[in-house]
Amino acid sequence: MRKRVAVAFTGPSNSGKTTIILKVARKLIHEHGKEIAIIKHDPKDKARFDVEGKDSYRFSDTGAEVIVTSPTRTTYFSQRHKELDEMIRLFDDFDILLVEGLKNLPLPRISVFRNNLESDYFEYMDALAIDGTIDLDAYTIPEGMDILDLNDPDDVIAWILKNAKEV
Repeated sequence: MRKRVAVAFTGPSNSGKTTIILKVARKLIHEHGKEIAIIKHDPKDKARFDVEGKDSYRFSDTGAEVIVTSPTRTTYFSQRHKELDEMIRLFDDFDILLVEGLKNLPLPRISVFRNNLESDYFEYMDALAIDGTIDLDAYTIPEGMDILDLNDPDDVIAWILKNAKEV
C-alpha cells in the first residue's frame, strides 16, 4: 500500500485558503504526478451539492446515504457526520490529502492570512502562509513557526512534502 499523507489549511473567511489549495492541488497532480484528495469543512452548512427536484436530491432528501454514479464521476451524499478516518476510507486511493478547515484535527496545519493575523489560530498551526499585506514585525509569532509565501505554491508544496502526516 502506498504512503498516504495529509495536511490541513485553516484561516478566516476570504483569506485565500481555497485559492492556495487549488493551486497546490493542480501542481501536485500535473507537475508531481500525485493523486490528490480534498476535504472541505463547511462549518455553516451552506454548501449545496445537488439541485432540488432532481432524483439525486430526492434520494438524498430521504436521509439515506446515496451514491450517484455515471461514466465520468461518482458522487457520495451522506446525511451523517464523518470522522477523518471514515472520510479517508471513502477516498481509498490517494497520495496527499488536503483538508480545508477542521482546525481540531491532529494534522500538520498551514494557517492562511491576508491583511492581518488572528492570534487565536496560532495554537493550531505549524506554518503561516501570508502575502505582502502582513507586516510580521507587528505581531509576536510563535517561535519556530515556518513562514510560507501564500503566492508561491511551490513554497507551500515543499513544506507539505516535508511535514505532512501519514494517515
